[in-house]
Amino acid sequence: MKKTLIVVVLLMGAFQVESQSNSELLKHFEAYYEQMKSQGDVQGVTNALTHLIVLQPSQARKDTLAILYMNNGKHIQALNTIGIEKNPEDSDMAVEVKALCLQALNQPEKSLEHFEVLFKRSPNAMIAYELADLKIQTGDLIGANLNITYGIANAKEGTFHTYYEMQQPYQVPMKVAFLYLKSLAKFRENPETNTDAAVAILEEAMQLAPHFNLAKISKDALLAQKNTPQKNE
Repeated sequence: MKKTLIVVVLLMGAFQVESQSNSELLKHFEAYYEQMKSQGDVQGVTNALTHLIVLQPSQARKDTLAILYMNNGKHIQALNTIGIEKNPEDSDMAVEVKALCLQALNQPEKSLEHFEVLFKRSPNAMIAYELADLKIQTGDLIGANLNITYGIANAKEGTFHTYYEMQQPYQVPMKVAFLYLKSLAKFRENPETNTDAAVAILEEAMQLAPHFNLAKISKDALLAQKNTPQKNE
């Protein structure tokens, strides 16, 4: 009986020590996290969050760590932190991370699933653009045109889409960006007959945004493709 009591007392003491130790570690890494944030030390913040998740797991901390990874181009690490599956309990932040990281990793079908969730939760032209772009890539032209129509109707003045094909990124108004997607969708519907219609849409976009380099590149490529057979005859 005495031996049993001694064992119980020792175990309780061990649990109390461990509890105090975890509590002290938690306070330490919470303070460390705040310090790293104040210093702008991204790696320090990452390390602190990782320790906090181990000591006291929370979905909010995992979401924060995932978006930190994503913002630093570590898309695989971000997805490893929160997963890639659809989850109705996901925060908007988690859904956005999954959508953008899968898109960056060239997984358009999987990325689409999460952008659709975002659009249902908060419909807007920015998300509609991503949906239309991904649907053109995956061959869903009907769905893409629905998103394009929505985007043109709902794009707000003063909103822009950024393009990166040049050394210096540039922006065009959202409505003009949707015209670019509209031209792509039109061409994909029937490449043999829709070249002129697609070019006309691109010309409309270039009139509204003369600096729209990607539209010019696309127009030149379509016209070159159209004229190539004539040169070979």
